[in-house]
Amino acid sequence: MKVSTKGKNALKFMLDLATYSKGQPVRLKDIARRQHISEKYLEQIVSGIQKADLVWSLRGKNGGYTLRYPPEEYTVGQILKAVEGNMAPTDCVGENGIPCKNKGICVNYRVWEKLDAAINGVLEEITLKDMLEWQYGLLVDQYVI
Repeated sequence: MKVSTKGKNALKFMLDLATYSKGQPVRLKDIARRQHISEKYLEQIVSGIQKADLVWSLRGKNGGYTLRYPPEEYTVGQILKAVEGNMAPTDCVGENGIPCKNKGICVNYRVWEKLDAAINGVLEEITLKDMLEWQYGLLVDQYVI
């Protein structure tokens, strides 16, 4: 499993929303500027996030995006799956794994199954709230008087 640039930027987008929204819509161009992501590319990423019902969008002059739920209700896995799809290490395991006729006699299958469980365990354990706290901790650690 390798997280693509799209997945990395989806996390940046959601973290930015959690940081700057405060209940008000955040404009895509502001997020793009802060995160150094092309606005056009960010639009593609947001499309998957919207299809997964993770954000609200508001059109118009004061429009933008807000989180649909509190940060503690989002997992990294949920966000990544919205734009990446299956996060399994191989095609034969995971939620949408392709059925394999050799599954019962394949030693490799057990390895991929354990790896899939470990990956998803980590991705589903970390929340957007955790990331906000880590971000805050990094900023505080860098603050010098």
